Amino acid sequence: MESEVYIYLAKAGPSKAKELGTGLRMPKQQLYQALRGLKDKGIVVSRPEQVRLFSAIAFEELLNLFMKISAEKAKAVKEAKKDLVESWTDLTEQDKDS
Repeated sequence: MESEVYIYLAKAGPSKAKELGTGLRMPKQQLYQALRGLKDKGIVVSRPEQVRLFSAIAFEELLNLFMKISAEKAKAVKEAKKDLVESWTDLTEQDKDS
């Protein structure tokens, strides 16, 4: 759902929720859930006007965001690697002793 909303906004430009719902043929509840998820991730922004307009960030910005998130996840795994390996070793050695 979120990808459909992003692609629609990227193609159509700033749109009202009603236009999105009509264009995507998506129930209002699903649409607002997808918009909320995209906004929380920073992929969609809204402008508080008389009628709220939703816009997709540029595709290059989206790629930069995904690269940043992926790098942060890789860093977290790298930092936890020693503890994870020790835990795994302890777990597998316990199984051998049983």
